[in-house]
Amino acid sequence: MLRAFAVQWEQQSGALEVESVDFMDDGSPIKLKVKINKEEGTAVFDFTGSGYEVFGNCNAPRAITLSALIYCLRCMVGQDIPLNQGCLVPIQVIIPKGSILDPSPDAAVVGGNVLTSQRIVDVIFKAFQVCAASQGCMNNITFGNQKIGYYETVAGGTGAGPHWGGRSGIHSHMTNTRITDPEILEKRYPVVLKRFQLRPGSGGQGKFCGGDGVIRELLFRERVILSVLTERRVFRPYGIQGGSPGAPGLNLLHRSEGKIINLGGKTSVSLEPGDIFTLHTPGGGGYGDHKTGDDTQIPIKRQSRIFAERGSVYDYRMSQETV
Repeated sequence: MLRAFAVQWEQQSGALEVESVDFMDDGSPIKLKVKINKEEGTAVFDFTGSGYEVFGNCNAPRAITLSALIYCLRCMVGQDIPLNQGCLVPIQVIIPKGSILDPSPDAAVVGGNVLTSQRIVDVIFKAFQVCAASQGCMNNITFGNQKIGYYETVAGGTGAGPHWGGRSGIHSHMTNTRITDPEILEKRYPVVLKRFQLRPGSGGQGKFCGGDGVIRELLFRERVILSVLTERRVFRPYGIQGGSPGAPGLNLLHRSEGKIINLGGKTSVSLEPGDIFTLHTPGGGGYGDHKTGDDTQIPIKRQSRIFAERGSVYDYRMSQETV
């Protein structure tokens, strides 16, 4: 894959390097430069220039950065390969110590696992021009009191690619959780699920449009503490090759007396009975110029490959689909 990409990219740009940058909502950059050796089929992934360790919990341990890199490489290879350390044999990875991608041992990292990991994937795919950005967030929602505790992650839109539109209302990249059934949620917890639907128009426009996010609305029947840990509330999921970005997410609190409050991307707040939390998840970015429909600007042509699926994820999916 690296050799083939290097040959095509050198023909089009005259270089054997690609680079990209994207930003966390606090402005921290995630920066990447990839230098490819087309003769050996190796590459150096250099994250120098990424932001410093942050005071909050969006620091990603080095292992998370490597996991995101392996995931991206396996996607781009286009065939089923084993998941092990051998995936990184052709790859040299440079991650600056003390950065948001390799923080100090006592740094808070929960947001790095569930949020920054998504941004790393976006940056890698952007460098190789694989697809537009997906929602880039897991939309972590927790609430509880002395009697109950609940945690869910909520799906959004995925990015479009050279020959496909983004999927709507689905988890993508570094997450694979399923959401609780409404009947179970309402039976076991003091909430009413008022609304759970796709968010029309939140996917970016393009020759291939990004997927739409979702709207999820919870009415609370008891006093609880609600916490949200989310991203892409400031910087929109980018489109590429002329595609438009997806819509950013939005977290709204509707107080029972009628006041509406924008909670921002990360906070904890006390809720009273009758309060409603409305979550708008981000859409995915679009790919290509939708006005002209011209695909001549798309730099890298990829051919889909068909291969036999296998592995634990495939076995689990098959067991679910045959119920």
